[in-house]
Amino acid sequence: EEAQVVIAVLDGHEGITEQDVSLLGLVLERGRALVVVTNKWDGLSAAQRKLVRDELDRRLPFLDFAERITISALHGSGIQELMAAVQTAWRSATADFSTPELTRVLQAAFEAHQPPMKQGRSAKLRYAHAGGKLPPRIVIHGTRTDTIPESYRRYLANRFIRHFKLSGTPVFLEFRDSDNP
Repeated sequence: EEAQVVIAVLDGHEGITEQDVSLLGLVLERGRALVVVTNKWDGLSAAQRKLVRDELDRRLPFLDFAERITISALHGSGIQELMAAVQTAWRSATADFSTPELTRVLQAAFEAHQPPMKQGRSAKLRYAHAGGKLPPRIVIHGTRTDTIPESYRRYLANRFIRHFKLSGTPVFLEFRDSDNP
């Protein structure tokens, strides 16, 4: 509850357990910045390392924003990379965004790929502004925003993440319908 950056340490020999998946889902739900660490990396063969990477990709696709670090607690390797990833996640989670820049990113995303139509009409997205930090919240104003599917919401969140080069933090979007005059 109180964490601002969560370091999730996974055992390289055990792989990802159901408890790991549940805890990581809770981290995402709470909107915490996250670094996923695989420990005991030095004790794995090349084939085992590939299996661990594949399992991370398969079982944790909802954490694609989180940086993945490999360490060896026994030898102390990877600690520098871990601390750098924590700093990057913190900076991303507390970043400031200007309304004009957010609106430009929203408009570019909208022009590149519009939301699907529902009942013959499509949502219109007008502008965006910052709505908070830890995690970054972006408030998007428009019309018929209740018709926007989850896949399009993820598309927009990913556009903001790529544009602002955010790493280690989810981006929460909030949609508000504006009255059409």
